[in-house]
Amino acid sequence: MPITLQLHDDGFAEVTIDLPPVNALPVAAWFELAETVTRAGQQADSAVVLRAEGKGFCAGVDIKELAADEGHLALVGVNRGCYAAFKAVYECEVPVIAAVQGFCLGGGIGLVGNADIIVASDDATFGLPEVDRGALGAATHLSRLVPEHRMRAMLYLAENATAEELHRFGSVRAVVARDELRDVALEVAGQLAAKSPTILRRAKEALNGIDPVDVNRSYRFEQGLTYELTLRGVADEARTAFVEKRDADFDATGGADRRAAPGANAGPDSPSGESSDATGGADRRAAPGANAGPDSPSGESSDATGGADRRAAPGANAGPDSPSGESSDATGGADRRAAPGANAGP
Repeated sequence: MPITLQLHDDGFAEVTIDLPPVNALPVAAWFELAETVTRAGQQADSAVVLRAEGKGFCAGVDIKELAADEGHLALVGVNRGCYAAFKAVYECEVPVIAAVQGFCLGGGIGLVGNADIIVASDDATFGLPEVDRGALGAATHLSRLVPEHRMRAMLYLAENATAEELHRFGSVRAVVARDELRDVALEVAGQLAAKSPTILRRAKEALNGIDPVDVNRSYRFEQGLTYELTLRGVADEARTAFVEKRDADFDATGGADRRAAPGANAGPDSPSGESSDATGGADRRAAPGANAGPDSPSGESSDATGGADRRAAPGANAGPDSPSGESSDATGGADRRAAPGANAGP
């Protein structure tokens, strides 16, 4: 099993990613991770530790799976799967502690950036190679780890940051030796286990409620532009070149595109839709699924267009208006859901 769940006697859960050789997750594993994290948050009293086996925490998506797909179903699936997994971490009912070793790349940044507490080994590095891989996404989450202009340089140049650098920024709580990483993460979880489960849940709800950025919608916007790059052909060339271990030939995909096609610069409600004169003028609508909101992850095909809907994993799409809560034993048991009306928000 690439994703496992262990419940500890102290009341916290441990979710482990183990998909050799580099923990690059295919479509199915992203949905499995989303479902497992959601279930862990429902069953744990106090916290969820998210960690990985192997030489690195997570290398992101399985590029080979995307490159082998002649259509767009794998891209649609991985977009929806990553969205569900990142969302599950962010909206987990209890704090999520990410324990990061080695490399944390691409989708790994989405997971860690949405975690509540991060501990890392002294060999850990963090980065988004997306521009070199023909994709966009998780800059939303990287911006939660490093300052704005550092994030921009890291994205454009595909640069990595070290655990020590993130520790100086305050986003990583502790940097430890690799062989101490799991113990330190479990120690933090144990500290949370000493607190009221009800108060921890309300604290998590409060922090998400005052978050200045809607991370779900922000990430979905990035994904819309990834879909546009795929329609233009440059994303496929970048991914294929990576798999074939060669330099990408972007001239073969239509040139350097120094300016956007007519209509390509539509506003934030239409990130990807452009048309050329050859197709009859301005496109008037975004690429299929490119601008779906957080409650409607984009890009699924219908039976009429030849593909299955690939819906999100159960519970992965719970919105901020339905977080669950629980009461402590002293006040009537573990209540793993809020009482009717208990979640009336501002």
